[in-house]
Amino acid sequence: MRPADLAREHGISTQAVRNYERDGFLPPAERTPSGYRIYTALHAAALRAFLALVPAYGHATAGLVMAALHAARPDEALTAIDRGHAQLLRDRETLTAVRRAVDHLSAEQAEPVEIHGARPGPSPRPLQGPLSIGELAHRLGLTPATLRSWETAGILTPPRDRATGHRLYHPEDIRDAELAHLLRRGGYPLPHIATVVQQIRTAGGTAGLAEALDGWQHRLTARGRAMLTAAAFLDAYLSLSTDPPDWSAGEPAGRSGSGTPTGAK
Repeated sequence: MRPADLAREHGISTQAVRNYERDGFLPPAERTPSGYRIYTALHAAALRAFLALVPAYGHATAGLVMAALHAARPDEALTAIDRGHAQLLRDRETLTAVRRAVDHLSAEQAEPVEIHGARPGPSPRPLQGPLSIGELAHRLGLTPATLRSWETAGILTPPRDRATGHRLYHPEDIRDAELAHLLRRGGYPLPHIATVVQQIRTAGGTAGLAEALDGWQHRLTARGRAMLTAAAFLDAYLSLSTDPPDWSAGEPAGRSGSGTPTGAK
């Protein structure tokens, strides 16, 4: 196969295919005596796997997975995939807890509810607090600068310690930060998030929040389906190499000692 043959299947450019090989997302291609690349069914399967990984885990993680496999670091690739599934689970639990928070606020119940690590049940455990800005940033996997920017946008309104002047994030502030983090990952702009968080605080109507949460629910479902699809394509690619060589010896993944792509004859 030529680069154009692989590119045509996915509607991408031939240069993109070359770039993917250069970056390690595809196994190295052999060359003709005149220097032209020779792609095989193995390369076609690798490209399908990489492009299926992108909507499931993002471009950076998809590239990391493929490059790690081709560099004989399978555990690194699997760890990246595990992190993607863990993040999806965290997002689902957060979404469930936010919906529960809306129900509580709509019923004018002041009891704080747990956002992080929520589990199904009628009586969620309260959030722990107060937290410092560094502790909250670590909890969310963000930087303190991001939390300060959310404060500037009106999303967070943490009180200050009277003695030190440091920010203190109480359960309600942590809830707002978790909600903002969820919506930010969903692609919502800061002004919209500020409006939604204000609705949570005042419980003065949650139509906008319900719409935002429904949209994020669809995104989570789509990402979960994309992960299943990616797993199938990645397994198909790895299955082409029925007798993989010793990757630590430097041979390209999926090739036998003779240089012929295993499973692609």
